[in-house]
Amino acid sequence: MTIYTIGYEGATMAGFLATLRRAGVARVIDVRALPLSRRPGFSKSPLAASLKEDGIDYVHLKALGTPKRGRDAAKKGDVATLTEVYDAQLALPEAQAAAARMLDLAADRPSALLCYEREPCHCHRTLLLAAVGEGVTVEDLYVEL
Repeated sequence: MTIYTIGYEGATMAGFLATLRRAGVARVIDVRALPLSRRPGFSKSPLAASLKEDGIDYVHLKALGTPKRGRDAAKKGDVATLTEVYDAQLALPEAQAAAARMLDLAADRPSALLCYEREPCHCHRTLLLAAVGEGVTVEDLYVEL
């Protein structure tokens, strides 16, 4: 099974949707704790509507998001703190259940994990897949800027 990842940092909605279409993504799994964005179109409701218009499902799994302390560390490039905070998040029963659901959803149809950061190495989605994605092929998608 392949799971795609995508970040919308610097992206336009048109470019974002085109990237998903090219890859054959049929579902976006939003792994942000807070699915809000200052970037037009990337908050939960408008994003879900745009994806639906393109025939792409949208699922938000809040429990797989990064707590505030981890988000703050990520903004500063503090990967050690981000990892520590996110490891603790993934140990929670609700996060474990959400991770199992994420894998089930991705097995059902081609899916992309969504978060903000363009570079997956700066994002918790890489930590998530390293922790729960044994045997999964990960393909990082990049929106043309």
